[in-house]
Amino acid sequence: MTRTKAEPDKIKNFTQKDVKDFLLDFLIITVACFMGGIAIVTIMIPSGLSSGGLTGTVRILQQYLPFDFSTMYYIGAITILTICVFAMGMREARKIALMSIMYPTAVFILEKMHFKLLDGDDLLLSAIYCGVFFGICNGIAFSRGYSSGGSDTIAKLVQYTLLPHVSLSKILMAIDAVIIILSGFVFGRDIALYALITIVISSKCTDFVLFGLETKIVKVEIITCESEEISRYIMNDMYRGASLERIIGAYSRQTKDKLVVLCSPRESIKLRQYVAKVDDRAFVAITHMDGVWGNGAGFNNIDKESIK
Repeated sequence: MTRTKAEPDKIKNFTQKDVKDFLLDFLIITVACFMGGIAIVTIMIPSGLSSGGLTGTVRILQQYLPFDFSTMYYIGAITILTICVFAMGMREARKIALMSIMYPTAVFILEKMHFKLLDGDDLLLSAIYCGVFFGICNGIAFSRGYSSGGSDTIAKLVQYTLLPHVSLSKILMAIDAVIIILSGFVFGRDIALYALITIVISSKCTDFVLFGLETKIVKVEIITCESEEISRYIMNDMYRGASLERIIGAYSRQTKDKLVVLCSPRESIKLRQYVAKVDDRAFVAITHMDGVWGNGAGFNNIDKESIK
């Protein structure tokens, strides 16, 4: 199946339940945005730290332009959102639209409060706190199907328009690496290292919010009519293997394909979002695994289980 330009979205009649769900999402995303805003305004900026993604980019630009962080973040977020609408369509843009507005709004409100969370000057502690708050923010947003429109969206745009044969994870890693290196030139090498610490802790905290402490591997089962395209994404973008079997629905008697893949919790979120984009009638089930033995990232080494 070839990739096509963004298709017009179907018109949907919103029900009372849809409105209630949106209001609940709005409340939860507002809390998430303020968590991220606290990390930026009350910890990162007062401590002179930086990070990856759009946040790190704005921190760098802030050293050369006479604007508040919230103003430049607004400009960056709306620019990314606009490009996303024209390049990938409204379906993808809807995931970042709410946070593109709410996130800088939360930062703007907190800027006016002139509040510093930490009293000391321990940069390592500040970097850890930033990572925790960012991780909670991202975890809450991802759990509701939203994204902040930062480096992950930029990576999708780069892949979609320029590098369709390069995996999303590699593009995302390259973007964050460039931003951290630039932070090293602007703020110093120590700040670049603290930015890396913040990103790592944020990633771990995001996984904790989504799946808790125990689960490292999940099993994703996908029933779909677009198995070929989804399989390519699993193998070429996630670098994972998958099992494919033909099944028949007991009620409909329709024949479909079922894909089974073992991956990390974070990968399962991205996979679920990709499936929703290519097949809005797919069925996705995610199961937490107590343990997996075999050859693969995050798996236990089965060789150690052999009887000597």
